[in-house]
Amino acid sequence: MGHTRRVIPFTELGRGDVGRVGGKNASLGELTVQLAAVGVRVPPGFATTAEAYGELFDGHALRTRVQDQIDLLHDGVALEDVGAAIRSMIMAEPLPQELKDEIAAAYAAFARELGRSEPDVAVRSSATAEDLPQASFAGQRTSRPCPPPAPG
Repeated sequence: MGHTRRVIPFTELGRGDVGRVGGKNASLGELTVQLAAVGVRVPPGFATTAEAYGELFDGHALRTRVQDQIDLLHDGVALEDVGAAIRSMIMAEPLPQELKDEIAAAYAAFARELGRSEPDVAVRSSATAEDLPQASFAGQRTSRPCPPPAPG
C-alpha cells in the first residue's frame, strides 16, 4: 500500500479536493493558485486530510466509542453531554506519530517560507461535507432552539 499524504500545502489544492481536505481548505487552495496568477497574494498554509483524521479514529477505536456515545442520544442523554464526552475522548488520544511528523515538517516549511522561526497560525476546521452544493450546515447547532428575541 502506498504512502498517503496526511498534510498538503494550499498550493497543491483546489475546489476538487473538498472530499479530501474540506471546503475551507479546498477554497484556500483554489484562491492561492488562481489569485497568484493575477498578482494577489493569499497567505500560505497547509491542510491535514480526512485520511489523517481517519487514522486517528481508527488507531484508537474511536469510531466505535463515538458511535456508542451517539447511541446514548436515543436513551435521552443530552446532546451537550454526548458532545462533551466525544470531545474528551478525541482530545485524550495522541496523534499518530507519522501525522505529528508531517505537521511539524509542514510548519517548518511554512516558517521558512515566511522567514520566521515561529510564525503565528490560524487553525480552522473544515468538514468534508460542511458546504455541499445542495446543503450547507456550517456552525449548525441543534441541541436546543434559540429563544425568541426580547420584545422592544
